[in-house]
Amino acid sequence: MKNIYIIRHGETELNKQGIVQGRGVDSDLNDTGRAQAGAFYQYYKNVPFDKIYTSELKRTWQTVNKFIEKGLPWEKLSGLDELAWGIWEGKSNSEESREAFRNMLQSWEDGDYKTHFEGGESVEMVYDRLKKPMDYLMTRPEENNVLLCMHGRAMRVFLCLLMNKPLSEMIDFPHQNTVLYKMGFEDGKFSVLEFSSVAHLDALLLNN
Repeated sequence: MKNIYIIRHGETELNKQGIVQGRGVDSDLNDTGRAQAGAFYQYYKNVPFDKIYTSELKRTWQTVNKFIEKGLPWEKLSGLDELAWGIWEGKSNSEESREAFRNMLQSWEDGDYKTHFEGGESVEMVYDRLKKPMDYLMTRPEENNVLLCMHGRAMRVFLCLLMNKPLSEMIDFPHQNTVLYKMGFEDGKFSVLEFSSVAHLDALLLNN
């Protein structure tokens, strides 16, 4: 069985402020995000990863940088980038923005996955571009243990794709910073081995 460790990136300052970053805002991890990344490394540093995949955005590779520094093979895949939120990326957390996102979430709940903000991507578009990273994972049998770092909304869509679930179920995948979904791939099928794990963050709680 191939083991795929899929994590969301660590916290950025915009995450902390409740500001949407999306595909178009390439922000750094903040102090909390770096601490989360360090805790993840300490917890999983002995897993014999064969390959690391991240999106093109630096908050993902900063999260797994300690693994990269060990010399592990690393590849950026633009297909793993976050959903592009268009005109709302980087905008302040206001009542206007919250209303816009409430309306978008309602559209998804109503089954409209083609809708998107001006200059942005729809969930359906992200679903389609995530098929290429999925093919990467399925066609590399020599990579038995894979670490993959990506983004919250894209992660939810990706998990639906891997599990052959409808997009209506993406809400069922919690996605806090550095949350882990460990997936297995065997006989052409993906399965969930660990669901929404943040066990690595316990050390941070003990130290606070």
